[in-house]
Amino acid sequence: MRVEDALRLAAEADLDLVEVAPMAKPPVAKLMDFGKFKYEAALKAREARKNQVNTVIKEIKLRPKIDPHDYGTKKGHVERFLKGGDKVKVTIMFRGREQSRPELGFRLLQRLAEDVIELGTVESAPKQDGRNMIMVLGPTKKKSEAMAEQRRARTAAPASDADQAQDVSTETAAEPTAPEAETTEPAT
Repeated sequence: MRVEDALRLAAEADLDLVEVAPMAKPPVAKLMDFGKFKYEAALKAREARKNQVNTVIKEIKLRPKIDPHDYGTKKGHVERFLKGGDKVKVTIMFRGREQSRPELGFRLLQRLAEDVIELGTVESAPKQDGRNMIMVLGPTKKKSEAMAEQRRARTAAPASDADQAQDVSTETAAEPTAPEAETTEPAT
């Protein structure tokens, strides 16, 4: 169809002539409301951005001579980040004479990797970077899977709390209560 004829048809129908596939032979054009077309394209782009998952790298800093309790706390943070689907960058900071003993940091990083093996894998092996030693752990689950699992847990938790509250109320109503004995004070 000639362009002039298509433009005349668009004007009669009170629509716009929109070129959909300019690289096709011959180019493809449609009669449509251009404002609605732009709005629907923006909706599709917004939906695609919403479903896109951003990879976040969390960082935990340790020292080579860390206390066992502090190590447990830091390990808990690493586990929480990995369960959430985030990568974790573990940094060991060396100060003073500690720099002459990098094997302490290497062993600490290996121990941490072994402790969280079920939640994540080592993506970047421990390597010395100036005064620091760095290792990157990646989650075994993807972030989208972890977020879906957390949503399921949140929706299931309130329902189970309500069930437990109902069970307690029926138990208390079903138990027979003994009549309370009247107490009289002895006459003196």
